[in-house]
Amino acid sequence: MSGRGFGAAAGGSARDHGATVVVAALSAMFAATLIQTVGILTAAIDPRLVEESGTMRMMLFIVATVFILIALYVGSIVTANTFSTIIAGRARTIALLRLVGASSRRVRSRVAFEGLMVGLIGAAIGLAASWLLCTVFVAVAPEQGWLPAGHDYPLFDPLALVGVAVVALTTWVSAWVGSRRVGAVSPIAATGASVELDPESAQRRTGRTVFSVILLVLGAGVLALGVLVGLVSPLGLLVAFFGGLASFTGIAIGAHWIMPPLLRLSGRLLGRGVTGRLAAANAVRFPERSARATIGLVIGVTLVTMFAVALQTYQQMTMQVFDGNPAMKEALESTFAVTMAILTGLVGFSAVIAAVGMVNTLSLSVLQRTRELGLLRALGFTGRQVRSTITAESAQMTFAALVFGLLLGTFYGWVAAQSMLGQQAGLMPPSIPWGMIAGVAVFGAVLAMIASAAPARRAIRVSPVAALAVD
Repeated sequence: MSGRGFGAAAGGSARDHGATVVVAALSAMFAATLIQTVGILTAAIDPRLVEESGTMRMMLFIVATVFILIALYVGSIVTANTFSTIIAGRARTIALLRLVGASSRRVRSRVAFEGLMVGLIGAAIGLAASWLLCTVFVAVAPEQGWLPAGHDYPLFDPLALVGVAVVALTTWVSAWVGSRRVGAVSPIAATGASVELDPESAQRRTGRTVFSVILLVLGAGVLALGVLVGLVSPLGLLVAFFGGLASFTGIAIGAHWIMPPLLRLSGRLLGRGVTGRLAAANAVRFPERSARATIGLVIGVTLVTMFAVALQTYQQMTMQVFDGNPAMKEALESTFAVTMAILTGLVGFSAVIAAVGMVNTLSLSVLQRTRELGLLRALGFTGRQVRSTITAESAQMTFAALVFGLLLGTFYGWVAAQSMLGQQAGLMPPSIPWGMIAGVAVFGAVLAMIASAAPARRAIRVSPVAALAVD
């Protein structure tokens, strides 16, 4: 096979490239914008607050570090999930390359190189969009009263390049890891479908399951330690951050056994009709595919809820600390208002990334199930019933991710606020912003409809005869 033909076959479709570029660009834009915004917010804070509190500068450094690490973490997971779904759907193409003589190493190298190139393109687009967004914001915000006038706001932070590089490298690593599974499958066995693990095979992955449980237990212990350290030092936030990172990584790695029970519970809400039962079964038939689709949304909802709860709880605790200083309380209220508005927009953007990832995953899974959907049509399912099945499946995954993300976000948000300011305010219950929670719920309902619209239209356009002809 010629190098050009091999590249075209291994490289995937334009739709695959588009999905990966969009997610990589959004992830890089989120990481770079969040990193640069931390510098802008730091420059906007009233100097009196820094002079009044000896620990304020340390808190700013800790918060900036936490935000940067979170941005890199979110971009990495969402990009990896999207590319893993694409690689799983290319099983037949890669198997055909193996049949005509291409070695597994050559196929994997080509796919990994493609992942790196697509990641670099998306990351460059995201970096440019981030710089433009921050430039416009710094120019407009002081005039609108969103930021104090007369400050020298930084327009670019070199650390943003690190975030962009991480997103590009994540795409490359995801391509390499994803191609490893396909390369391990025999060419004959892989020619008929995408490579996805069934529930029995997923449950036999004991090494991954044990590792996820260890991370969950270890993370929970470090979170508790962070809260205790927070009672004597703001460094408790850094301790708690690594506990949260470990515990959520355990959730992400163990999504193949954590999400199916939640999906089954949400599936019971779909009713006992034929389309509802079929949608509930589809959502748990391939745990890894469903986990990739839902875990990204769980991350987005968890982040939005975590920051909302953390900021409101932190504000409540800080106001209690400065209760006897009206001037300082007034300065704090102004600072919190600006911070809340900016961070709500930034963190809300992570939910957009998660939504794009979920739409991509659901669209790709519909493409990979063309034969299955054609069989349903041949058995008598109408186009409306097929559309209802896909919509119900999307609603099931969205509801499970929303509820799980809200619970996780509330807990992580309380831990973040408590570990940072516990030394001054003591133990306090979480302060929940119910308006934000309601907004997240509405967002989830809209997302369920949007995520299913394009895949459903694509599914009913294919005739049963043409779909059954797909290998």
